[in-house]
Amino acid sequence: MQAPAVGGVRVRHGDGEVVKLARGASLTDFAEKVGVDPASLVQVLFHLGEMVTATQSVNEETLQLLGTELNYDVQIVSPEDEDRELLQSFDIDFGSDEGGEAELVKRPPVVTVMGHVDHGKTKLLDAVRSANVVAKEAGGITQHIGAYQVTTTVDGEERAITFVDTPGHEAFTAMRARGAQATDIVILVVAADDGVMPQTIEALNHARAAGVPIVVAVNKIDVPSADPAKVRGQLTEYGLVPEEYGGDTMFVDVSAKSRINIDGLLEGVVLTADAALDLRANPNMPAQGIAIEANLDKGRGPVATVLVQRGTLRVGDSMVAGPAYGRVRAMLDEHGDPVEEATPSRPVLVLGLTAVPGAGDKFLVVDDDRMARQIAEKREARARAAANAKRRARRTLEDFMASMEKGETQELLLILKGDVSGSVEALEDALVRIEIDDEVNLRVIDRGVGAINENDVNLAMASNAVIIGFNVRPAGKAGDVAEREGVDIRYYSVIYSAIDDIEAALKGMLKPIYEEAVLGQAEIREIFRSSKVGNIAGCWVTSGLIRRNAKMRLIRDGAVIVDNGELSSLKRFKDDASEVREGFECGLTVNNFNDIKIGDIIESFELREKPRS
Repeated sequence: MQAPAVGGVRVRHGDGEVVKLARGASLTDFAEKVGVDPASLVQVLFHLGEMVTATQSVNEETLQLLGTELNYDVQIVSPEDEDRELLQSFDIDFGSDEGGEAELVKRPPVVTVMGHVDHGKTKLLDAVRSANVVAKEAGGITQHIGAYQVTTTVDGEERAITFVDTPGHEAFTAMRARGAQATDIVILVVAADDGVMPQTIEALNHARAAGVPIVVAVNKIDVPSADPAKVRGQLTEYGLVPEEYGGDTMFVDVSAKSRINIDGLLEGVVLTADAALDLRANPNMPAQGIAIEANLDKGRGPVATVLVQRGTLRVGDSMVAGPAYGRVRAMLDEHGDPVEEATPSRPVLVLGLTAVPGAGDKFLVVDDDRMARQIAEKREARARAAANAKRRARRTLEDFMASMEKGETQELLLILKGDVSGSVEALEDALVRIEIDDEVNLRVIDRGVGAINENDVNLAMASNAVIIGFNVRPAGKAGDVAEREGVDIRYYSVIYSAIDDIEAALKGMLKPIYEEAVLGQAEIREIFRSSKVGNIAGCWVTSGLIRRNAKMRLIRDGAVIVDNGELSSLKRFKDDASEVREGFECGLTVNNFNDIKIGDIIESFELREKPRS
């Protein structure tokens, strides 16, 4: 049926017909679905006050506005359905085991540890696997996802449990939610002295949304103000009734710091899994699962931590993980030892991918490299279209005229670079959700994993963007180019510092802050072992000066290993020195850090107070 549309443009009306479109669809995609000329849809939107080209990725709001005008019911296909349709076009059924009941074998439970910040989640995992992870986290907050497998003995039988460690800060809500979706059981950590806190409820809601059993670990029972009974009473109000109160939730009193009753907690997890879940998977099929975390390693290339959910992953398999693909060159376990195959519920580090997959991306093994490449390319194209639509704010004629009158729009453009994909994703998600005034707009124009390179600096120069470096530093000449061209690069190691800074900049509420001033750099040329003071770095000062009482950071392959650290000593030959200038040798030791390597860069800096306008 042809009917006049807005402004006299004749377009067929839909009479309520349903039109399903992928995220980031263009007007050309819409036109193909309804059998009209894309140019006519461009005209309709123009008369509605929207300037959109026929091939431009359009956001959901604009597509639904057009659908309402033409009487079509526009439905945006969810990312999960979109990916399912893509895999079905390759005759792949993701998410189900092949074969019958006889093919299924028992698998270990996958456990996610959740709870409020500083309630001892990482300490608990530390106690479970006897490895000090807390000391490596900036600000004591876990900011990466890791996966580990441990064993415990229950009724004389050795049982394996896989732990997924999700980040603790509220900005990582999306990553925590994804962790819950990949898990079988949630351990909810609540401090016996603090009780139920906001993030405790947030974690509880994620676990309930995923529909998984919950085991409550009441931590810090050895502190004087501990009150485990109070925790039980508080959680009863939220529907978690302890077994001793007649409910079905297992509560275990533990102390992560003193290693009290850790075995009891592991036993509780196994018993809960046996009682409430039928954990079986088919190991005799091509592997499928989820990428828990990924990063770019200078020596090994893209490295992904993956959790196998069904099937068996072997060295030499052709796999695709999100937009990345490749042949599995090597697999490592949580201790860094090589493994030849990974069975269901086994987390492994995979080498051999062409790119860095995103945290939470699905992975699967396919027949050959060609199919893997085709799936990855289609996934990447769809994700790029969706991202373009999401980042491109609706631009009306009124907006255009207003910006012309003002001469320019107030827009803060950002380029995000981080050490792992999960952190970059969470940082972007937190930044775009900052509530700001209509006069100011924030837009992330690019993001990536790895050191800040010259391409990032060139893009920032062309677009007047600010580069945010999260646990990374410039590589090669990128730092010099940025300094020469006046490109603003901000470095952060704790996510809420970046969020607070950007929010303050957007809202114009910046107070005087401390500005970082780099004093100089030194390269470690030799390492001397000392039984008394540990490893001593023999350095050559390559630029500026190294000052004894200034702050320092240690950089390895473009990534920050130690940030905001201090020097324990600085010497010229056998004499103590307050500073050593460019072109001279020196010996130094880093306070509370002994893992120095030849080629590491020591950067000396100080913080100077400076008011920001």
